[in-house]
Amino acid sequence: MEEKKGMPLIGDKFPEMTVSTTHGEIKLPDKFEGQWFILFSHPADFTPVCTTEFYAFQKRYDQFRELDTELIGLSIDQVYSHLKWEEWIEEKMGEEIEFPIIADGIGEVAKRLGLIHGGGTMTVRAVFMVDPESTIRAILYYPAELGRNMDEFIRMIKGFQKADKEGVAIPANWPNNELMEDRVIIPPANSVEAIKDRKKREKDGEIECYDWWLCHRES
Repeated sequence: MEEKKGMPLIGDKFPEMTVSTTHGEIKLPDKFEGQWFILFSHPADFTPVCTTEFYAFQKRYDQFRELDTELIGLSIDQVYSHLKWEEWIEEKMGEEIEFPIIADGIGEVAKRLGLIHGGGTMTVRAVFMVDPESTIRAILYYPAELGRNMDEFIRMIKGFQKADKEGVAIPANWPNNELMEDRVIIPPANSVEAIKDRKKREKDGEIECYDWWLCHRES
């Protein structure tokens, strides 16, 4: 099969690559086979917003691991810069960065993943969420001036895992949706018989519906 060219998209397999990191050489996505992982890029080491992000990721690292999700950072810096920055964060802020950071010194990984925008030389704040089958499930981009919300990434991983396990969809702001609270959405019916079955299930109290195409149930 011919290798796909261009920036990876949602639904693609994460491209195979061997990267240099603060934990040594790592082969992706093989390193995290059978696990979820989040690869996130930052513009540069020793920058204010990035420093707050790394601190925030590390503070929640146990929560990610409880969801069988690993983290791996990336920027166009040398490994010694990453190591010194990690040392600084531990000394000044009291958090040891436990996850690896890719040292993409010449930008090959960033270019392959489409992380350099607008003709610049630094990576944007990108996030790739990858499932245990090495399929990219979400891609998010942030500008240089806006730090990311790590609690949203935890919510997304929980939502993906629930959707996969139960065959459902996740409503806006779940688990605090304004209409359904922590309930989940049943995929729309796709046949006349399915509509009849859905109406019967609603009558029996198994599900609740606004209409046959918008039904929800307890998780």
